[in-house]
Amino acid sequence: MHIRPRPWARPELLACGFFVEDPRMARGAWQKEFAQSAPLHLELGCGKGSFIAALAHRNPEINYLAIDMIDAVLGLSKRNIEAAYAGDAVDNLRLTAWDIERITDILAPEDAVERIYINFCNPWPKRRQNKKRLTYTRQLERYRSFCVPGCEIHFKTDSDLLFDASLKYFEAMDFESLFLTRDLHREGGYPDNIVTEHEKMFSDEGIPIKMTVVKMP
Repeated sequence: MHIRPRPWARPELLACGFFVEDPRMARGAWQKEFAQSAPLHLELGCGKGSFIAALAHRNPEINYLAIDMIDAVLGLSKRNIEAAYAGDAVDNLRLTAWDIERITDILAPEDAVERIYINFCNPWPKRRQNKKRLTYTRQLERYRSFCVPGCEIHFKTDSDLLFDASLKYFEAMDFESLFLTRDLHREGGYPDNIVTEHEKMFSDEGIPIKMTVVKMP
């Protein structure tokens, strides 16, 4: 997807109190970036930030780290977070820019992540691209290096191809299935679902939303 450049994004991010410019400096010590010591949850590929903004504001007792690669997108995330908090201090949410394929450069076992959210990531449909998927086994192995035992991954997608492949990846890694649906909006069963922008778009087009929650050994 083409992202239109936004020259204002980088300056706004650098002036933002909840943006971490160099996340490598926080590796192994992410709790120090927050106002409180609390469980750490992670969103990979936060996009425009509407999901993480609503989630974090709703759950002040959790610390959240949201990651994406593109300043233009993170600039929109920053504005959406500020709108969701409506003047309240953003104490429990941090944004940063990083390549998720190199995520172990910024997260260590000491960070003890307890939950990961992956929403509508690139399905990378061509076979030679499969290793780029955020749910690919190699990536799951990286996540496990900085997550606590029993860490949950909450995964949503519109793609049947990616969903079916991801279920196999989770099974190959011996992750336990806690929840699974191939039509989230029709079947329900997932409490307090936050509808993302992509989720609404695909649902409006009549595409069922696939979702699973799995637990690491």
